[in-house]
Amino acid sequence: MARTCLKVKAQRTPKFKVRQHNRCPLCGRSRGFYRRFRMCRLCLRKLALQGALTGVVKASW
Repeated sequence: MARTCLKVKAQRTPKFKVRQHNRCPLCGRSRGFYRRFRMCRLCLRKLALQGALTGVVKASW
């Protein structure tokens, strides 16, 4: 229940811009957040492996 509350709270505009907190819009995770993709590392990996993200390629060397 707390996760849903924090997810809703993160969507609201804060009173001051400094109080903004990054949170994944898909799962609500706050840690491992990539600003470039606006999602957490777990959702990023899942969508990249499915091919849903354009320009993201699995690294191999």
